Amino acid sequence: MIAYIVDIARATRQAPSFQLGVSPRGATALMNSAKAWAWLSGRDFVTPDDVKALALPCLRHRVSLRPEASMDGVRVDDVLQGILATVPVPR
Repeated sequence: MIAYIVDIARATRQAPSFQLGVSPRGATALMNSAKAWAWLSGRDFVTPDDVKALALPCLRHRVSLRPEASMDGVRVDDVLQGILATVPVPR
């Protein structure tokens, strides 16, 4: 699951709409949140659905849109959802 989170963080840094992507510390925060979510759900393992459920709340404030993307009406959540839709989910 760590590789999946790293791929998501890397995709935010490569997204043309973002001026600033998720840092390693942001990826760690997402992993820790997903672990807590799994534990609260009664599991001792993290699933890709846990990561997806927490990606927006954990990452939206850790990225920065490019000014031109912001002026075009692009929203951070839309870019993050697009990234989550394109990053391959581990099996």
